[in-house]
Amino acid sequence: MCFIVLIGAFAPRLALFFLWIFSDRLAIAFSNFWIGLAGFVFLPFTALLYAIAYAPARGVQGFGWFLVTFGFLLDLAHWFGGASETRNRSAH
Repeated sequence: MCFIVLIGAFAPRLALFFLWIFSDRLAIAFSNFWIGLAGFVFLPFTALLYAIAYAPARGVQGFGWFLVTFGFLLDLAHWFGGASETRNRSAH
């Protein structure tokens, strides 16, 4: 699991792919395939941290919600940071 988290820091989609191939964490965390796929495409950090923080009997609780929120903020920074970088590149 530590290896997946390390990969997830730099390539969350690759980490999600490894979780899907080598474990059942994604099937446990996401009851619907389409929700997991949407997370993979649009919010990879959020989906990865949700899958890691999810506990089968309790769901996500306490510090887990902090991790999911942090993942969402990382996704927002990725989306908006990429857009501003594209604008800066095209302006020069």
